[in-house]
Amino acid sequence: MLPLRDLGTTGMRVSCLGLGTVKFGRNEEVKYPEGFELPSDREISALLDLAREAGINLLDTAPAYGSSEQRIGRLLPDRDKWLLCTKVGEIFEGGRSRFDFSAGHVRASIEQSLRQLRTDRLDLVLIHSDGNDLDILDNSDCLETLERLRDEGLLRAIGMSSKTIEGGLRAIDVVDALMLTYNRSDTSQSPVIEQAQKAGKGVLIKKGLASGHAVHGATQDKTPSVADNFRFLLDPPGISSIIVGTINPDHLRENIQSAVEGVNP
Repeated sequence: MLPLRDLGTTGMRVSCLGLGTVKFGRNEEVKYPEGFELPSDREISALLDLAREAGINLLDTAPAYGSSEQRIGRLLPDRDKWLLCTKVGEIFEGGRSRFDFSAGHVRASIEQSLRQLRTDRLDLVLIHSDGNDLDILDNSDCLETLERLRDEGLLRAIGMSSKTIEGGLRAIDVVDALMLTYNRSDTSQSPVIEQAQKAGKGVLIKKGLASGHAVHGATQDKTPSVADNFRFLLDPPGISSIIVGTINPDHLRENIQSAVEGVNP
């Protein structure tokens, strides 16, 4: 079974490997090594069962992930056994992303996510940054609106999927958790991870396998294995979970085993 780690001081404990669900609902304008067809409901249900049996309790989704939220809401068994993380700010329509961090949009987005995920509360909501982290935090209504929604009991914790070092450091002061890009070829967010750990904030890792490029076509001589990558990712103090998306059950099994090895080398 995958071990659980504290999500900062939120009181939530998350599996050290979380399941990303972009591929549940979107295959346009994604940066993976190979194209893919969206999975069937049966395939998603089997994948969720496999994940839960291994101890994964964290699902990461977003309105910008096409039909991902709707499919999770329809197919997820035992809602109370899962922690649901979704996002606000990015909308993907007509093959393109646009961003809206206004109070009206944020509230409407949360209400839509609650309906689509068929739940009465969201465990973690991340600000889905467009790259202008500081501007979003300091000059939009997004954070204040999320805080109000948390006070209303519609969500448990607030975070930011940030893109800049400056934005990540600023977010530490005002959110409960961060989602950061971190992998062997990009360790630029290390100062943010270190400060977040000192501040007791949760850290979720995105692009830990560089969207699959870190292991795609791997050979024993040239490219680190998934287990080597996960050991690297799970080593820094303060890392709560690595979010890795897959719709391939064999890859999920490998990821689970690699995460176990990463925690217990």
